[in-house]
Amino acid sequence: MDYRDAGVDVEAGRGFVDQIRNLVQSTFRPEVIGGLGGFGGCFQLPGGLKEPVLVSGTDGVGTKLKIAHILNRHDTVGIDLVAMCVNDVLTSGAEPLFFLDYVATGKLDKEQLTDVVVGISSGCKQAGCALLGGETAEMPGFYQAGEYDLAGFCVGIVEKSKMLDGSQVQVGDVAIALASTGVHSNGLSLVRKIVNDGGFTWSDAPDLLSSETLGETFLKPTRIYVKPVLAALQAGLEIHGMAHITGGGLPENLPRCLGQGQAIKIDPSSWNIPPVFQWLAEAGEVSPQAMYNTFNMGIGFVLLVPPDQIEQTITHFESQDIPTYAIGKVITGSGELVGLTI
Repeated sequence: MDYRDAGVDVEAGRGFVDQIRNLVQSTFRPEVIGGLGGFGGCFQLPGGLKEPVLVSGTDGVGTKLKIAHILNRHDTVGIDLVAMCVNDVLTSGAEPLFFLDYVATGKLDKEQLTDVVVGISSGCKQAGCALLGGETAEMPGFYQAGEYDLAGFCVGIVEKSKMLDGSQVQVGDVAIALASTGVHSNGLSLVRKIVNDGGFTWSDAPDLLSSETLGETFLKPTRIYVKPVLAALQAGLEIHGMAHITGGGLPENLPRCLGQGQAIKIDPSSWNIPPVFQWLAEAGEVSPQAMYNTFNMGIGFVLLVPPDQIEQTITHFESQDIPTYAIGKVITGSGELVGLTI
């Protein structure tokens, strides 16, 4: 017997690397040293920083992959993978430098996984970071036929004196919300249960969703906020804190960017909640509390800025085609989110 008899095709793995080589190299920044295929990716730190701090993050896509598998559409989940990592790193004020991926599957399907890498490379370009390397693991018997799993790893950099850690946030700062593109990559287990238990199919197109199919709606990739936010910082906009609204929604994530002795009060009527969340609440008979604790409810990222920066901040992000709202302010408290009637 040989390795192929056990279900692992080494030659197919080599062919896959050759197939994605140009996609990977298209993301390279000037600091990348060497090419694809080494035991490790090499990256020279950018110059000009007095006290550079590296900021790292890791995440996956979760059960959104199940929808991709069902619909046999794999070119968007790679964007989600990058987004979930780089948006986290961004909250420290860091610029993402490079990204690595881990792809695991039962049997390597070059065309399928090339589509995944198309998405990953697209996400890296949107974030301005290099796809420095990765790992493709073929594990027979571990995954269902045609299925794979993804994990991502990102490293960013920020000047220590400019790193956001909650200490810059002041009582009176205003919360500026940047719109999401939908559910992003959180709460998909509940989404799938609502669809399956409700007798819906992914090709159904409810009127509430403007005749867009459920599959199209829930495979929309996570918005990447990196370039617009970094551009705001470079333009001199004063940002005291940032939060990436992921699992746990606003109640769990927004207080994470506060300083000691602070809370945040929001006005839930201050932004437009997209129809997809109304559909989920109605189709699944989901309580408002469960909705806010599971989904982003139309807000993917939040900035805390001084009151005199509100207009400039909203103008900047809306010029980037990102709907933007002032949704609340920082108050004295103990790290809680108040004002959200659930």
